[in-house]
Amino acid sequence: MAEQKIMLGNEAIARGAYEAGVKVSAAYPGTPSTEISENIVKYDEIYAEWSPNEKVAAEVAIGASIRGVRAMASMKHVGLNVASDPLYTASYIGANGGLVLVVADDPGLYSSQNEQDTRCVARAALVPVLEPSDSQEAKDFMKEAFRISEEYDTPVILRTTTRLAHSQGPVTLEERVEPADKPYERSAAKNVMMPGMAKQRHVHVENRMNRLMEEGSDFAINQAEYNDTSIGFITSGIPYQYVKEVCPNASVLKLGMVHPLPKKLIEEFASKVDKLYIFEELEPVIEEQVKSWGISCIGKELFTRQGEYSANLLREKVLGEPVAAEPYENLPARPPILCPGCPHRSTFSVLNKLKIHAAGDIGCYTLGAVAPLNVIDTTVCMGASISTLHGMEMAKGKDAIKDWVAVIGDSTFMHTGINSLMNMVYNQGTGTVIIMDNSTTGMTGHQDHAATGKTLKGKEVPAISIYHVCKAMGIKNVVEVDAFDLAAMEKTIREEVAKDEVSVIIACAPCALLKGMKFPNVCVPEESKCKKCGMCLKPGCPALTKKEDGTIAIDDTMCNGCGLCKQLCKFDAIDLKAR
Repeated sequence: MAEQKIMLGNEAIARGAYEAGVKVSAAYPGTPSTEISENIVKYDEIYAEWSPNEKVAAEVAIGASIRGVRAMASMKHVGLNVASDPLYTASYIGANGGLVLVVADDPGLYSSQNEQDTRCVARAALVPVLEPSDSQEAKDFMKEAFRISEEYDTPVILRTTTRLAHSQGPVTLEERVEPADKPYERSAAKNVMMPGMAKQRHVHVENRMNRLMEEGSDFAINQAEYNDTSIGFITSGIPYQYVKEVCPNASVLKLGMVHPLPKKLIEEFASKVDKLYIFEELEPVIEEQVKSWGISCIGKELFTRQGEYSANLLREKVLGEPVAAEPYENLPARPPILCPGCPHRSTFSVLNKLKIHAAGDIGCYTLGAVAPLNVIDTTVCMGASISTLHGMEMAKGKDAIKDWVAVIGDSTFMHTGINSLMNMVYNQGTGTVIIMDNSTTGMTGHQDHAATGKTLKGKEVPAISIYHVCKAMGIKNVVEVDAFDLAAMEKTIREEVAKDEVSVIIACAPCALLKGMKFPNVCVPEESKCKKCGMCLKPGCPALTKKEDGTIAIDDTMCNGCGLCKQLCKFDAIDLKAR
């Protein structure tokens, strides 16, 4: 009997890559896709890396495919924006060895700045998309994606969502089947996308998509389940599970390939049901195509374009059942906060004291936008903080940013911040950039990057020096400061913001949650000395609370002994003692 195992969707995707004979995997960590690579690295047969960004990851996979091996790149939906430049052209080039991009969408905005739908990008790029609905399909569809990629000479996107990525289900394990490497044949007409070649390849792409639309009706991953034909659903992915839960007797066309759509199969299914619903999260990608074929259906006029779908949505909208309010709807808000001992809190406390605004970026430090720190004014995308600050200066002059800085993390700086800083230097900006170097990619769970000195495989390598990268750009003013040295941090920020040229402050202190971090000390309040001024509470460390009498209590199970509160107390009412 074949071995079965309970797996996360992301773990199953990694297993599918292994069984499909993948040899190269590249990625940049981003929730909800991160665990794919963290599971792939367990298979020695696959070369796996953290790339500096998703564009590079996609290009690594493209290069491996061109040389004839099965390759993949993994990212979250906004990472596909970064990778879209090579993707659009890779669509023309096609695939030698199978080429798959795994892209995780985030309906409900659990960890993202928008709710974009990957199917829309794929439709524009003319790339087929598969979408599994459980962990078993996540594994199986990876193998199918590589088959389609090689048979139809195309990159393939495997689309997942947060719910699939992070839910568990039984998976039947199979052996790895490693196809022979495809021979590399030099072909400028196929692999060099100058205008003359690209025109010819565009014809190939259109023919390929037409073939997939026609032949997709016979793909086993597109399944028509006929039951009560008075009601029918066309759906895919996790929403399929809600349809089966709420309307188990309905007829369902479950699409495993969501672009291009199998027209013949959809027309046949629609002709056999009396009332047709399109149940798809986010954009009306399926609905618009089906309606364009003259098929009557009900979609977004009933179901929302925002957020994650649920069984209750179907009960309310289709069955007309009253749905009770979720039990948590009336609970007090509990906004996310930085961890105890986080070095970003220390840096933000200084910026808050100096009443300095920050153009923000994507990372844990984005929490500097909320109370009680209230420092970050803008957050757009990875690497945008530096460019945004530069744009403010170019719009309104140097005086407009005299009380502004850009803040960016070390991993994000390596991702796309380097180009932004280069632009500021090249175009003679005068902004101050604070690189908050906590020695990891913190927000997605402590992944390494080019400046940490360790690869995804755990190999020790030379760490790229952020300091020397900045100096190599010709920046005279590059200062490294201990993030927890408040006096030095305040002095440095005052000096650098006042300068009339680009300056970089590297605020250095490791993430408090890094594996191997030891905290020998703990902060202990001295009630007799406490003046109840509340200064130690201003940065919002969750280890500190105010008691009924106004004095301070410190939870020693949470305190990491960073000493920030001790430095803020002017009355020596907090001691640092050995744990």
